Amino acid sequence: MADTRTRIRQHVRDTPGVHFNQVGRDLDIATGQVQYHLRRLVRDDELAVERIGGRAHYFDRSFDPWERRALAFLRRETARGILVRLHADGPKRPKTLADDLDLARSTVSWHVSTLVENGIVEKSTDRPMTLDLSRPDRTAELLETASPSLPDRLVDRFIRTVDSVLD
Repeated sequence: MADTRTRIRQHVRDTPGVHFNQVGRDLDIATGQVQYHLRRLVRDDELAVERIGGRAHYFDRSFDPWERRALAFLRRETARGILVRLHADGPKRPKTLADDLDLARSTVSWHVSTLVENGIVEKSTDRPMTLDLSRPDRTAELLETASPSLPDRLVDRFIRTVDSVLD
């Protein structure tokens, strides 16, 4: 049992922001075992958990709450695309982001609202409104740490397809 917990702890440290289901898939461990060990690791203060967008993401305790939220978003393809574009190009208008990423404005609006609520992106008070990273240097460092998993990319692409049909 300690070996399973050690594997899970190490996997979370190697893959910060990994979500619950991905831990089980990556390590080929039954859902109940993953749940039991993650609960123990969080309870014993060895790991931290952030619940974002209906998913529990797990982290080493060394990440502060802002970093945990940023990493969770960087594991999602659409949010990551927005953050990468803001990092590469600097402040942008939401409409320009939607055009650049070939996404429906409603999709960008929803993701931006969530990113703003969590302090990852800031909206300017100017008109026209622009968006920018709240902590650009740290976001750049975290971009190297996380990328979306295949299931996350598939879900994001499905949502984009539905949005484009409805738009």
